[in-house]
Amino acid sequence: MRQLLGTATLFAVCATAATAATGSDNAALEQQARQLVAAFAGQLKPTLKQALEQGGPVHAISVCADEAPRIAASLSAESGWAVRRVSLQPRNTGNAQADEWERTRLEEFDRQAAAGSAPGTLHASTVVDGNFRYLQAQGVESVCLLCHGENISPAVQAALTEYYPDDSATGYAPGQVRGAISLTRKP
Repeated sequence: MRQLLGTATLFAVCATAATAATGSDNAALEQQARQLVAAFAGQLKPTLKQALEQGGPVHAISVCADEAPRIAASLSAESGWAVRRVSLQPRNTGNAQADEWERTRLEEFDRQAAAGSAPGTLHASTVVDGNFRYLQAQGVESVCLLCHGENISPAVQAALTEYYPDDSATGYAPGQVRGAISLTRKP
């Protein structure tokens, strides 16, 4: 019930921001994008935490494979934004490949993180081909290393191979940028 009320409140705010946004009011669109990123993370992180507690990283992989795309699709349908996750090293090559704009921003995020910037502070927004684009970096936390690190257990590697046969989202260390949440809104 709380999640439903939170989602309803989020979309009321988004609708208000969309009404207030006219033409080049990118600040309102950026605020709306930030709220959607928070909603995405606010739904996915507790789901993954629960999966880790219930069945460890192998179980979390199966949950992530199903839930992350479902959450992105739900937020997209309810908000009018296209919401997805992207990476320079995608786990799911079918829907996480970065386009040219995203790739350029992710490369810049990598440089900024290597220079000491916290990944959670890295974001970019602009208008590309008439669409408002927003990208929020996702940093590697210690718990991420169970499935995205350098030393992955054989059981986790087997699950990754099953769910993501073309996986390249491993070898990360804490503080790196693993990818980003990408949002696009057509005018």
